[in-house]
Amino acid sequence: MENKNSLPLLSRIENIFSYLILFLLAIIPFTEILTRKIIGTGIYGASDYIQHLVLWVTFIGGVITSREGKHLNLSLGIGLLKEPFKTWIKRATSFISILVLCIFTFCSLSFALIGFDPGQKVGLFPIRSILMILPLAYAVMTWYFIQQVPKSRSKAWIISLSLILGALFSLEPIIHSIQWFLTFLFPSGSWTDQFQPLARILTPYLHTLTWVAIFLLLLSALFGTPIFIVLGGLGLFFFIKTGGSIEVLPNEAYTMLTDSSLPALPLFTLAGYILSESKAGERLVRFFQALLSWLPGGMAIVSIIICAFFTTFTGASGVTILALGGLLSFILLNNKYPKKFTLGLLTASGSIGLLFPPSLPVIMYGVAAQINIKKMYVAGILPGLLMIITLIIMGAHTGMKNKVERMPVRLNKLGPAFIKSLGEILLPLIIIIGYFKGIITLVETGAVAVVYSLFLEVIIHKDIRWKDLSKIFLKSMTLIGGVLIILAGAKGLSYYIVDAEVPLKLVQWCQTYIHSKYVFLILLNIALLIVGCFMDIFSAIIVVVPLILPLGRAFGIDPIHLGIIFLANLELGYLTPPVGLNLYLASYTFEEPLTKIYRNVVPFLIVLLIDVLLITYLPGLTTVLFQWIKF
Repeated sequence: MENKNSLPLLSRIENIFSYLILFLLAIIPFTEILTRKIIGTGIYGASDYIQHLVLWVTFIGGVITSREGKHLNLSLGIGLLKEPFKTWIKRATSFISILVLCIFTFCSLSFALIGFDPGQKVGLFPIRSILMILPLAYAVMTWYFIQQVPKSRSKAWIISLSLILGALFSLEPIIHSIQWFLTFLFPSGSWTDQFQPLARILTPYLHTLTWVAIFLLLLSALFGTPIFIVLGGLGLFFFIKTGGSIEVLPNEAYTMLTDSSLPALPLFTLAGYILSESKAGERLVRFFQALLSWLPGGMAIVSIIICAFFTTFTGASGVTILALGGLLSFILLNNKYPKKFTLGLLTASGSIGLLFPPSLPVIMYGVAAQINIKKMYVAGILPGLLMIITLIIMGAHTGMKNKVERMPVRLNKLGPAFIKSLGEILLPLIIIIGYFKGIITLVETGAVAVVYSLFLEVIIHKDIRWKDLSKIFLKSMTLIGGVLIILAGAKGLSYYIVDAEVPLKLVQWCQTYIHSKYVFLILLNIALLIVGCFMDIFSAIIVVVPLILPLGRAFGIDPIHLGIIFLANLELGYLTPPVGLNLYLASYTFEEPLTKIYRNVVPFLIVLLIDVLLITYLPGLTTVLFQWIKF
C-alpha cells in the first residue's frame, strides 16, 4: 500500500471516512449492549444510525473499490485476446461503465432530493443530507472509471460520448433535480411542466437505444465489466425501455441497504479480516494438529476444519484461500500429501462452512427471502456437516492410501496449543450462544465479533499493531464495498423482474410443462450450478431468489429447505469450471495454471455434487433439528 502522505487528498478523505464509519458501525451496537445492561435502555435512534451507516459503508466502499480497480467481474474472454483487441475491449467496457455510472449519479441525486419529506430525519440528521452520499459516491466512481480509460487519441471522445449519452438517458431525473433547485430558490414560481416537452421529444429515441445498450452490456459482462455495473445497468435500461421512473432503482437500493439485519454482513466480514490478518490460523492449526494428527489423514482434516472456521466469517469470498492457502498447502505437502490432492482439497475447502453461523450468505438469503435467519442457520447444520464429513472421508482415504505418518496425541503439546488458541475457539461459541439464546441481536453479535477479535488479536496476542488496523480496515472495506455495491445494483434488477411478473410467468410455464416435483428439483440444481459459475453468491441471492421462491411454493417445497438447496448449489458453483471464483483464487494463490486447478478439483466437485443431491432430495436433513429447537 502507498504511504498515506503520498496519496491524493481525495483518497485520504475516502480512507479516513472508511475507518470512521466502520468504527462507528461496530461501536454503536456494542455500546447499545452495554447501556442496555447497565442503565436498562439503549441509545436513542441507534438502530436508525446503524442502518444508515451501512448505506455509507456501501458507497464509500464502492468508491474505494473503484479506485483500487478491484470490483468483481467475469473477465471470461479478455484473457484470450491479444493486442490491439484487448485495448479496444477495455475502451468499450470503460465506455459502458462510465455511461451506467453517469445515469446512476443523476437518478440517485433526484431520488435524494425528492424521495422524502423535507423534515424527515435520521436521529439528529436530515435524511436528505445522509442520502447525498449516493450521487456523490457515484460521481466519484465515474471519475475513477474515467481515469482508467486506456490512453489514446480517442479517449476524450469515449469519455465525452458516454457522459452525453448518460445525461440523455437521465433526462427525467435531471429535470426533476432542476425543478427541485428552482423551487428551492424561487418558491413562488411554477416549474412543474417547464421542461416536459424536451423529455417527450427525446424519450422515443432513448427507448430505441435501450435495446442496443442492453445487448452491449450483456456482451461486455464477458470481458471485464464489473458485475455491479452489469446488474445495475440492466435494471436501468429495462426501466427506461418500459417508460418507468429510474429513481425507483436507488430507492430499492436504499430500502435493501437499510434492512435491520444487513449491518451484520459488513461487521462479520471485518471480524473475519481481523482474524485472517492475525496469526489466528497458525494457532488453530497447531491446536488441531496436536488434537487430530493421530487420525488417518489428520492434517487434511485439520485443513478442512480451519477453512470452515474462517469461511463462516468471510463467506465464500475467497479470503480463506488467500489467507490460509499458502500455510495449509505447505503443511500438507510437508506431510507427504500428493500435490494434486492438496490443491484440490484447499480449493474445495475455500467455500466449506458457508452454511454455519455466522455465515454471511445465510444472512443475505434471510433478508432477501424474508425468512427467519435463526431457522436458516439451524437448517444448515446437518447439510453443512454432511459436506465437511465427505471431505474428511476423502482426506482420511488419501492419508491411508499414501501412508501419511500419524502422530500420537501428546498432552504436553495439546495443552499449550489449546490455551493459545482458546480465544479463537471461544469466538463462534460466544456468537452462537449470544444470538440463539436471544441475549443479543444479530447485528449486535457482529459488533461483539469485531470488538472481541480486535481485543484478542491486538491487545492479548499482539499479532496486529495499532498502526496496522487502518490497512486491515481498508482491505476489508474493499470486499465489503465490492459486495454491497453489487447488492445495491442487483436490487433494482430484481425489482424489475418482479414488477414485470417474470416469477408469475415462470411458475405458469413450469406448472404447464413440469409435473413432477423431483424433475423440477433436478432442473433447479442444474440452473443454480450455472448461476453459481457466472454470478457471485450475493448478487445471485438478490436476483434469483425472487424467481425461485414462488416456484418452490408452487411445487410444495419448504422455503427454508429451498434456501439450503440454493446456498449449497451456489457453494458448489464456486468450484465449477470455467469461471468458479475459487478456481481463479486458487490459481493465483498456488501459482498454478487454471487448467491444472480444474483437473485437481474435479474429484471434490463430484462428491460434493452428490452431497448437494442428497440435500435436495432428503428434506429431513434441513428440517429434523426443528423438532428439538424452539424459536
